[in-house]
Amino acid sequence: MTAPDTARHGLKRRRPEWKPWLSVIEEIVRETATGRWEASVPSSVQPPQTGIPLLAGATLAVDTSSVRRLLRRLTQIASLSGSANIATLASALNADLDVLTLFNASLCQDSDRVDAVATARGADPGALQAVVALLTLPLLQACNRRWASSISESWVEGYCPVCGSWPAFAEVRGIERSRSFRCARCGGEWHARVLSCPYCTEGSHHAHVSLVPENGGSHGTIDACKSCHGYVKTFTRLRGCQPETVMLEDLATVHFDVAALDQGYTRPSGAGYSLEVTVTDKGAAGRFLGWKA
Repeated sequence: MTAPDTARHGLKRRRPEWKPWLSVIEEIVRETATGRWEASVPSSVQPPQTGIPLLAGATLAVDTSSVRRLLRRLTQIASLSGSANIATLASALNADLDVLTLFNASLCQDSDRVDAVATARGADPGALQAVVALLTLPLLQACNRRWASSISESWVEGYCPVCGSWPAFAEVRGIERSRSFRCARCGGEWHARVLSCPYCTEGSHHAHVSLVPENGGSHGTIDACKSCHGYVKTFTRLRGCQPETVMLEDLATVHFDVAALDQGYTRPSGAGYSLEVTVTDKGAAGRFLGWKA
């Protein structure tokens, strides 16, 4: 059994009410494992400039039909929950839907653009946001696999050096107690400075507070910032979790998020860095080349 399988089965046992949504997650994990998105990752990237993620400004060619099929599969699986909100997506995702716009919005974590599509098509914005957020994970995971070796050890930004996302949590690892942030979207990791808020870079000891949820166990804490009221879940482990399980680990520790919210701390919405990527249909060039008068 793979690490993602173990994590999912554990979540199903502990959270049986999540089973319908975990089925959607399973589909994304399967899609990620196929490797078919590797072809959409740019073959080469420049080492990241100061503060600029590798994906920023990139042009990505994806197969529109593959994106459309994946979006439909995710929606169909999610609809098995019987949720009225998810049901509104069925009629909205018809053939003329510009899926590349949604794909681009997902990459850039542009919730306003997704909401606009939902409103125009009579779909529930929250339901569309939830599904579209997963749509680009297979490509982002492929980017991390290809580019992980290009990440500078000197990267100290609070957001992911691959995709610009805020960290899902931090890991304190091994005897050395090295500290790393983890990204739930691409699975990436990067060095986390001690007593430094990833959101506002506040480094004062007096602005830092650690919270321990009563039912959270001894392996984890909540590191919070009194200046911006942001927080990061932090877990002590012998070794880091695998890239494809970061999202599942984030879900499995949602009680830490609840505890932080109860204390008035939040995580920022959206991305830590505006990517401004361009998404094109990689099949378009072939179709035009094959066109005959």
